[in-house]
Amino acid sequence: MVERTPVFNILCYLILTLGLAVALLPFAIVLIAATHDLKAVNTVPLPLVPGTHFWENMSAAWTRAHLGSKLLHSLIFATSVAAGKVALSSMAAYSIVYFRFPGRILIFWLIFVTLMLPLEVRIVPTYSIAANALQPFQTLLDVSGLTWLADTVFGLRIRLEWGLLNSYTGLILPLVATATGTFLYRQFYLTVPDELAEAAKVDGAGSFRFFLDMLLPLSRANMIALFTIMFVWSWNQYLWPLLITTDPEFGIAVTELKTLIPSEFGLPDWNVAMAGTLAIMSPPLLLVILMQRWFVRGLISTEK
Repeated sequence: MVERTPVFNILCYLILTLGLAVALLPFAIVLIAATHDLKAVNTVPLPLVPGTHFWENMSAAWTRAHLGSKLLHSLIFATSVAAGKVALSSMAAYSIVYFRFPGRILIFWLIFVTLMLPLEVRIVPTYSIAANALQPFQTLLDVSGLTWLADTVFGLRIRLEWGLLNSYTGLILPLVATATGTFLYRQFYLTVPDELAEAAKVDGAGSFRFFLDMLLPLSRANMIALFTIMFVWSWNQYLWPLLITTDPEFGIAVTELKTLIPSEFGLPDWNVAMAGTLAIMSPPLLLVILMQRWFVRGLISTEK
């Protein structure tokens, strides 16, 4: 047990205050820069007092980056990915914990190993499949000779194609699987007493009803915590949306931020760029603030 003394408490508060200052300093710079005009934002050093041009800069950023539609696309993208991750990971963990089938532990560890394979590592094969989601099936038909047989006997050329580029399906589907969520739900399900499942079985509840009516309500805090984490992660995705959306109409807010950055010989209006940055970072920040209580409870609570 850690002994609590006045000196120790003061030291802890100093360390926490220093950490808070370091964490808030970039946000403070963005906020202050977004309130100044062009001349003030390029002054060295940057003024530490907020200016009076915030709404002017925000209006310019909103118009130049088309933030109205882009923020809507980001909201649909991040919400769908987060909800898909929660749903898929809860069902995957449920099948691993409550269904006794050969190789279930091996399957769990294979899922867990994918934590070492981030999206950036598998970006090329993922993009190849997204360009034509049916390509693996087409390859199987070609290798097995069925394509040649259909062409020779019936004169039918089989070409399976389903492109996911420039679509919400292509944006969302490749990012839905999550080893982190599966691990989180598995650890929670292992803490649920076996007597609960046995009582549900005695009462005539099937596997699906037990999952919907008992496990999901019990895992509400975990669900909200995972949704919050994955929403912020999805909202901040840059590489995958940049590759999958070749049509600017399907761009999201984070990728559109590049239009606000001054070019090499352009006007250094960093005040507009900072205003746009503030608008883009506000939705996930607001979600974390609103879900903070549930978020912390879902990660550290031991009372299941």
